[in-house]
Amino acid sequence: MTDPEGVWSPARRRLTIGLTLTISLVASETLAVATVMPTVSDELDGIGLYGWVFSAFFLGTMVGIVVAGQSADRLGAAPAFSLGLVLFAGGLLAGGLAQNMEMLVVARAVQGFGAGAVPAIGYVCIGRSYPTSLQPRMFAVLATAWVVPGILGPGLAGVIEHAFGWRWVFLALVPLVALSGAFTLPAMRPIGPGLAADEAAEPSLLPAALRVAAGATAVLAGLGNDNVLVAAGLIVAGAVVAGPAYLRLVPPGTLRARAGMPAAILARATLTFAFFGVDAYIPLALAEVRGLGTLWIGAILTTTTLAWTAGAWTQERLVHRTGPRPLVFAGHAIILASTAVTAVALIDEVPVAVAFIGWTMGGLGIGLAYASISLTVLTLADPGREGAATSSLQVTEQLGISIGIGIGGAAVAAGDARGWDPAVGIAIAWGISAAVAAAGMAVARRLPGPLPARTPATAA
Repeated sequence: MTDPEGVWSPARRRLTIGLTLTISLVASETLAVATVMPTVSDELDGIGLYGWVFSAFFLGTMVGIVVAGQSADRLGAAPAFSLGLVLFAGGLLAGGLAQNMEMLVVARAVQGFGAGAVPAIGYVCIGRSYPTSLQPRMFAVLATAWVVPGILGPGLAGVIEHAFGWRWVFLALVPLVALSGAFTLPAMRPIGPGLAADEAAEPSLLPAALRVAAGATAVLAGLGNDNVLVAAGLIVAGAVVAGPAYLRLVPPGTLRARAGMPAAILARATLTFAFFGVDAYIPLALAEVRGLGTLWIGAILTTTTLAWTAGAWTQERLVHRTGPRPLVFAGHAIILASTAVTAVALIDEVPVAVAFIGWTMGGLGIGLAYASISLTVLTLADPGREGAATSSLQVTEQLGISIGIGIGGAAVAAGDARGWDPAVGIAIAWGISAAVAAAGMAVARRLPGPLPARTPATAA
């Protein structure tokens, strides 16, 4: 059964446009920062913290997601979204003014906290305002929101960096945050709380989210420490702090890949670890190993983004017929193959075009799987608790991204400290990501087949 009104109907049009605008803004920031990070690293003399610039953002996002998700269930969509935009803009401002790599890492954590509200509230809006028949299309629309940033963002970031300096890549986005909020917030105000007053009195999940972030930070710090005893202590301490707190944020059976929603949530972790553990170091590989500039880096980010969008639209056409299981399995398998192809381009004698072909395949793989996992979790979530369910999904996603990038950063930093060729550390990082992609293929088999229909709880 389909909805004849569609995602662009008068009742939903402003919300659809608003969500697309905010995702476009986050996409522009993500691609722009990735494009100029090799330059930033050189200027601030901070290659040892290169991975932390990305990991701090995703650790902050993890906390923001939990706060926003629980707030949406208790208070509605608009309050947490407003706070998220304020913190996102503040982080951009602080990042643009950073005087060293340590300041940039802190700014990215604040920015990430704000950015966490965007997908968290977006998922709640989709779950409560669009029927199941329209949700795959809406996820495809949001993937399309990466197209214009993917085409123009990296190249424009390179132009801005050359003309005005990398700081303006951060600062120029601040006014756009205000404009996006002014348009989107009115469409979110009708989306009220999902829980009754007695249910909304449940304890806050913020302490658990902070413990997960703190524990993950300790693990990442341990991965990058040269002293074996200190590294082991940090990793064990981080796991002890984060483990029990993480289990409070996800459904029982998540770590065992129990069939249904738990397996879908774990699959998001393997998917994002495998993809971003490679993607974050594509710019570094092109700049440091192959000697290419920001325009070339922007080009590969663009082709990957376009392939992600193509994969999202492909899943939109298939997911109601096949169910999420084969699409998520195929996504992991494609990322595994694309990582192997891309890694070959670390060899100087291999044409750099191989990297473009390989990592474009990676974008297609995550496009097939990403939205299929999101649809699974939204469909299986209890009515009124879409915020909690999607927070579980996205916290796990951020852990996958942070640990994937963090392990890669540890490999790159270790290689730099020992005077290795940069290609060695990058190759180690990509090998680990490939292994996680293979594990994700097994987890994908625990996802459901065709999903049941579900109608929205509220009108947009």
